[in-house]
Amino acid sequence: MSNDSVELSSYRDQHFKGSRSEQDRLLHQSSTLYVGNLAFYTTEEQIHELFSRCGDVRRIVMGLDKFRKTPCGFCFVEYYVREDAEAAMRYINGTRLDDRIVRVDWDAGFVEGRQYGRGKSGGQVRDEYRTDYDGGRGGYGKIVQMKIAPNTNDSRG
Repeated sequence: MSNDSVELSSYRDQHFKGSRSEQDRLLHQSSTLYVGNLAFYTTEEQIHELFSRCGDVRRIVMGLDKFRKTPCGFCFVEYYVREDAEAAMRYINGTRLDDRIVRVDWDAGFVEGRQYGRGKSGGQVRDEYRTDYDGGRGGYGKIVQMKIAPNTNDSRG
């Protein structure tokens, strides 16, 4: 069987606590996946239904806005065995869920705290700078939203 679709991508978590070689070793052994480009309204149940087609899902950790504690477009899916995660990488990455193309990538393993968005406004960094309108991800990006409807508490007048 070809491993083409389950090789590591070039992305690395910049907040990983450890060396690059340690992160790579964990990525090669992991049964945890990062799932991105989800609609904010995609439910844990929908994710479970889709990913359980590839194997027995151990747990799903929904990505949350760190201030509002609402879904912000990503999650972690952890399988019991690597082979099931490989099947998900092979068959689910690039498919549609809630009319969005989902991105699936290897993750070195979920650590508490990583479920929160890292953007200044609480969500994902990529949603801060997005200039297009995306109804599935809260409309315009946060910077554009601030220009359209600046904070009414802003003392600059």
